[in-house]
This record gives sequence, C-alpha cells and structure tokens, in this order.
Amino acid sequence: MKILSPCVLRALERFNAAYPWDHNARYHRWILRQLPQRFRRAADIGSGSGDLARLLARRADSVTAVDVDPVITAQAQKLTPASLPVTFTVADAVADSPEGSYDVITCVAAVHHLPFAQVLTTFRSHMAPGGTLVIVGLSRAQTPVDHVLGVLAIPANAAMGWLKNKGRPSPRPTSMTAPTRAADMTFADIVRETGTLLPGARLRRRLFWRYTLVWHQP
Repeated sequence: MKILSPCVLRALERFNAAYPWDHNARYHRWILRQLPQRFRRAADIGSGSGDLARLLARRADSVTAVDVDPVITAQAQKLTPASLPVTFTVADAVADSPEGSYDVITCVAAVHHLPFAQVLTTFRSHMAPGGTLVIVGLSRAQTPVDHVLGVLAIPANAAMGWLKNKGRPSPRPTSMTAPTRAADMTFADIVRETGTLLPGARLRRRLFWRYTLVWHQP
C-alpha cells in the first residue's frame, strides 16, 4: 500500500537524516513504569549503546546487557560508570542466551532480528517466578490500522526530530548506528504466536512503527 510518492519519501528521508532522534529511547520511561521499583536480576537483550541497561541498573542488583555487535557493546561499556552493576556481553540472544533466571527481561527493537517463537521460548525459560518481560518491537504493516498509524507517525516523526535537535542538524545518536533490517512479521502474526507461547501477554500497536508486549511469569 503506497501512500506517499517516492519524491516525498526521499525528502522525508533527507529531513530525518538531518534531524535524527532515537525512537526506541522514547519508550524507555514507559518500560520502567511496567517494572517493580526494585528487582534483583535483569537482562536487556539487544542492549545496543546501553541506555536502557543503565536505567535498569538504578533499580536492579545486577543487569546483564546482551548484544551481538562487539563494536557498539564496547562503546556501551565505555559510556557506563563503573558504579553501575551492568555486565556487557557479546552474544547471540538465542544460541548463547545468558544463564540463570531473571526478574526482568527487556528487549527493544531486536526481536525482529531473531526467530520469534524461539526467542520468546528462551525468554520464558529464563524468567523467574513473578518476573516481567517487556518487549518493544517492530512489525510489518498490513492492515488499514497499521497504515493509518504509519501515516500519522510521519509528521509526528519529523516534528519530534526538529524539536529534539532544537532545529539544528545533528549527527545520528550512537544508539541508532547499529545495523537494522525490516520486520517480516505482521502484528496479527505476533499476536497469534505470543498467545500460544505467553498466555496472558498484553500487546498494543504503538506510534512510530512500534508495538509493545508485556508478560508476567506466573
């Protein structure tokens, strides 16, 4: 479904490149509101530049931050004060998943890089009783609702970029420099598979081409 002409899309891409902002960081405060004020162990999967891991570390006894990219993981380590209880690990979230159980597992804009059913099963197996899983993910637009949300996000995205950069062109944040790929699962696919693997999970479409998933281990 094509809504904007290629000429308009190219103009928007140039604008967004000049005034970038981190869509994922917008959800960090929302993620924290889904979690207890204090918890023992947390894992942040696809931790990137470590922004969310550092926020979790202010509430946790320990945080394991996992990312497959060694370059951005090294940058995250440098940005993290030694006083924060964060351990950065270069690993595949499925093949080399962190050992033990966690009270909190978060994953932002990384699940679409992984085999969905397998990664949800892995998260479930590492969740402590009463623990919380929070995912912010990307889905492939398919329905009219998806496309309407996408259209609404376009001017909002440009406005946010302008405001966050105070009207001045800016380099891309470190957290936005990691390789990305398009999502291949629709929101309906995600809801169906999640219902089988994580009964009771709450899923919602969100603005800026995202959805959220919250699940509590019984």
